[in-house]
Amino acid sequence: MLNSLLNLARPLLLTMQPERAHEITLQALEAGIYGRDSEKADPALKVAAMGLAFPNPIGIAAGFDKDARVYNALLAIGFGFSEVGTVTPRPQEGNPTPRVFRLPRERAIINRLGFNSNGQDLVYEMLSHRTPDGIIGVNIGSNKDTSDKATDYAEGVARFYDLADYFMVNVSSPNTPGLRGLQVPEELDGLLKRLNKTRDRCADASGRRVPVAVKLAPDISMEDLPAITDRLLANCVDAIAVSNTTLARPPGLDPRLAHENGGLSGQPLFHRSTVMLAQVYKMVAGAVPLIGIGGISSGETARAKIEAGATLIQLYTGLVYEGLPLLPRIKSHLRAAVKSAGASGIGDLVGAKADEWAAKPLNNA
Repeated sequence: MLNSLLNLARPLLLTMQPERAHEITLQALEAGIYGRDSEKADPALKVAAMGLAFPNPIGIAAGFDKDARVYNALLAIGFGFSEVGTVTPRPQEGNPTPRVFRLPRERAIINRLGFNSNGQDLVYEMLSHRTPDGIIGVNIGSNKDTSDKATDYAEGVARFYDLADYFMVNVSSPNTPGLRGLQVPEELDGLLKRLNKTRDRCADASGRRVPVAVKLAPDISMEDLPAITDRLLANCVDAIAVSNTTLARPPGLDPRLAHENGGLSGQPLFHRSTVMLAQVYKMVAGAVPLIGIGGISSGETARAKIEAGATLIQLYTGLVYEGLPLLPRIKSHLRAAVKSAGASGIGDLVGAKADEWAAKPLNNA
């Protein structure tokens, strides 16, 4: 009954200004207006990655719960993990509004939020109320006006070390000037060495090692990708996320909005991000798990990410258009995929079609 009411509310939310609709959604989740997952974790969907045991491979991507307001609700709904942030050391407003634009025909969004964040102190307080069960990642970033971005990232690791199950290093947002420069192999190498030192110090003090993952942009040239991947492996990252939003504008986007600056997410990103995912999968050759992000809006697209090489997947834009019922639909489809493949679990499907995806052109024009 409750999920039916939420389905009725979604068309109304889509008539509202995007950030207002998002705030109402967060308030509803804070108030407990959502359906709980009453099913026990299906063994066929359990995943081991980054030294963590995930009840299923489906997570919420950063950006949905920037200030750690609803992570417990998202886990109760049935997500396998939730990622809060991006969190910056100090509060910042982000870019001027309007800064989020829906493209309903394309099931896409363009955003130029710019790391709007209430800062580490507030998010730390919110995370201190987490329940013992469930996996929470903290997506860390730097303030726009910082003179030393590496220091901001190291501060994020140190600040949340006792609360995070893993860290996601966001060096791929297109909406903070200079941020993507941290993906240049030499810069990335220096940043990760700095973070590893901070992590090692915290691990020695706490007795636990928190995994560190890095999120890449889909706009990296294929010529540069091997060198970047090499630096990630050399610095022993625990996972690689592919990918963030894109600055590319595929043909056919709504001409009234295609010119807006910012990162494009949703269905138009699916092909590009999945081809890149498969190429990274082949490059790392099983050394680290991958997290597939970009354009997941159905059980079929979720399965495609996994078959292209993703051990875990994350949703966001798909939920805007499909609502929370997207989660059980994906779970049902993945269960059926495991059964039809005669597999023992979803992990057996990881990379099953990586060669096929990696051979595709990056742009699906």
